[in-house]
Amino acid sequence: MEFPRAELETLWAPWRFEYFEKSSPSDFLADAARASDDAAHLVLLRRKNSFLIMNRYPYTVGHLMAVPYRKVGELRDLGENEIAELFSLVVRGQELLRQVVKAQGFNIGINVGECAGAGIPDHLHIHIVPRWSGDTNFMPMLAGPRVLSQGLQDLYQKLRAAAETSSAEAK
Repeated sequence: MEFPRAELETLWAPWRFEYFEKSSPSDFLADAARASDDAAHLVLLRRKNSFLIMNRYPYTVGHLMAVPYRKVGELRDLGENEIAELFSLVVRGQELLRQVVKAQGFNIGINVGECAGAGIPDHLHIHIVPRWSGDTNFMPMLAGPRVLSQGLQDLYQKLRAAAETSSAEAK
C-alpha cells in the first residue's frame, strides 16, 4: 500500500470557515467580556479584572488566552492589579491544561501591535499554548497543516469541569 499523501495534504477543519466568513473581524474578546453566557463564548474563568477564555481559532488543542476586561492595546496601559490577575490566570490556565490535556510545556506570549501578529491589536491578551514532547514546532502555524484532535465544545466542558472542581476544593 502506498502512503496516502494526497489525503493528508487537505485537512478538514470546518470550524475555520466561521473565521474567514466574517466580513469584518469582530472583537470576540470584548464580546466575551460583556457576555453572561460563558459557554457560548468559551469563557472558563472570570476574575474581577480579567478572564480566561479558549481560543475559538486555536493554534493547537487547548490554546487559551488570559484577557483583561478593559480594552487596551499596550502593557503600559494596564494597572498593577490587572497585570497580577492576568498572570495569575496564565498560571491557572497552565494548571488546567496540565490536568486535562496532559500538556508538558507551554508557549506563553503577547503580541503587541498588528505588525507583531496581534489579531485584535487594541485588546491585549496573553496566549497560553500547550505543547507536548514530540509535537511539531511553530512552523505549521505559519505554513502547512495542523491537526486538532479534539473539538472545542468537548474540551471546553472538560476544562470547565476541572476549573469548577479545583475552585470548590480550594474553598
